[in-house]
Amino acid sequence: MEASFSEMRSELQSWDALWRRIQLECQQLRAELLNIREYKDMQEPQLKHQSSCVQLTEQLENKNADLLLLAPSQESQQDVPNKEQSHRAEQERIRTEISDLTEELHQKEITIATIMEKASLLERRLNTELQIKDRLLAKQQLLNFRYKAIKSENTHLKEMV
Repeated sequence: MEASFSEMRSELQSWDALWRRIQLECQQLRAELLNIREYKDMQEPQLKHQSSCVQLTEQLENKNADLLLLAPSQESQQDVPNKEQSHRAEQERIRTEISDLTEELHQKEITIATIMEKASLLERRLNTELQIKDRLLAKQQLLNFRYKAIKSENTHLKEMV
């Protein structure tokens, strides 16, 4: 009976050590999840920036369309070649600027999407790990309860013997 009690005690100690490790890991995972949520919250202003970039792109496209509408009327004014040439140069400069801004916007959108996808994957992984740790913690608590019941029963049996 004492050998069995000693065996149970060592098994309980190993379970207790496991339980403490699980608790520590749960705390670490919760902290990491909190960090990810904070990181995600920091990304929200970038999403607002993305929408403002889209608005700027739309404005640039509207200006480009306006320039295209002005081009035929400028071509009909053959009597002022210097003005026409400067207008064309200005139009070309604006087109180039629109193209550059559009490319920059596209790169920023790709970066934001990549960051959001990574954050989402990390959050899902952490949630899964937390669920597993919570299940292990519940199992450990059940084992602790059983141990205390057996310990109490053994104490009672010792007293009876």
